[in-house]
Amino acid sequence: MSHRKFRAPRHGSLGFLPRKRCARHRGKVKSFPKDDQSKPCHLTAFMGHKAGMSHILREVDRVGSRSHKKEVVEAVTIIETPPMIAVGVVGYIETPRGLRSFKTVFAQHISDECKRRFYKNWYRCKKKAHMRTAQKWSDEDGKKSIETDFDKISKYCSAVRVLCHTQPKLFKLQEKKASLMEIQINGGSPADKVTFARSLLEKPIVVGDLFSQDEMIDVIGVTRGHGYKGVTYRWGTKKLPRKTHKGLRKVACIGAWHPSRVCFSVPRAGQFGYHHRTEVNKKVYRVGVKGDQKSASTPFDLTDKPITPMGGFHHYGMINEDFLMLKGCVMGPRKRVLTLRKSLLTHTKRVALEKISLKFIDTASKWGHGRFQTDGEKKAFQGLLKKDREAME
Repeated sequence: MSHRKFRAPRHGSLGFLPRKRCARHRGKVKSFPKDDQSKPCHLTAFMGHKAGMSHILREVDRVGSRSHKKEVVEAVTIIETPPMIAVGVVGYIETPRGLRSFKTVFAQHISDECKRRFYKNWYRCKKKAHMRTAQKWSDEDGKKSIETDFDKISKYCSAVRVLCHTQPKLFKLQEKKASLMEIQINGGSPADKVTFARSLLEKPIVVGDLFSQDEMIDVIGVTRGHGYKGVTYRWGTKKLPRKTHKGLRKVACIGAWHPSRVCFSVPRAGQFGYHHRTEVNKKVYRVGVKGDQKSASTPFDLTDKPITPMGGFHHYGMINEDFLMLKGCVMGPRKRVLTLRKSLLTHTKRVALEKISLKFIDTASKWGHGRFQTDGEKKAFQGLLKKDREAME
């Protein structure tokens, strides 16, 4: 009979402490990619909403791998990414303590969707946010001060970021308040960055200008919330024997007599989920364009079908705007706003550099065991419905 082992690795990671509810609903970019002034000016992040998941079939193109030239089925996530609108420019100067915002210039016209973000209660407020900002653009003195601010940003600032907001009216969700974030401009000199930022003001920014197929990107967001959970669920600790007094989904010993307090590293019950997380190296399998009725077609599957599955995505609906298809899963429930960021790394591995060739994208209904890929395929097999026959007559 073997002896009892009394040592084992700890349960759960201490790298994510404190496990409490996130203060913000939107994923925050805590570090942008390193700036390379030899490259042309470009944006480094975008925002979208998680719509749902599907699966694809593709042939692996990785020489030396056991899967090379073999077909694999992989899960993919669809993120709807309508155009964002740029409404401001922020310049940052370097200080001994890091970057500090130096000047902010807002655009002349700011939509109500964006203004809602500046108020707690929209219908009771006076709706006067940024009225003086708009007046600056109309008189001569205001224009001079704006030009002075842009000149100062070009002269003194090392980082230039654009204030951009989403357009909730395009998502067909219940929210009316836009999500607002700063997106850093990389590439070019500070003067080039300011010129590039001014060219974006009040104009839509499409996701196709930032990301392309086969690119590796990072996803930042807040995970799905699960409320107050016990130690077994929250930390994965071992359950105690069946006859344990006062419950068995517990930690038996929460510490020694001295020090006479519970150490921070001891698993305890508490909040689980709704944490801020960053997932790196998500491969872009497809960049979809608004209005494309063949967005789920491939060279091997020539059926004309959009990316929306039959019956729509669960609790989300139809995809009517641009979208990104990412490999694997991402954090958060459907409808959760996600921040997409360009990768911080220079990718050299074959997995990252692999060219993706999709053979099939599943658009069967996600509400049950979907048999049909399109409505036409279903009618061809089952025949017309009574309402369809009446419409034809």
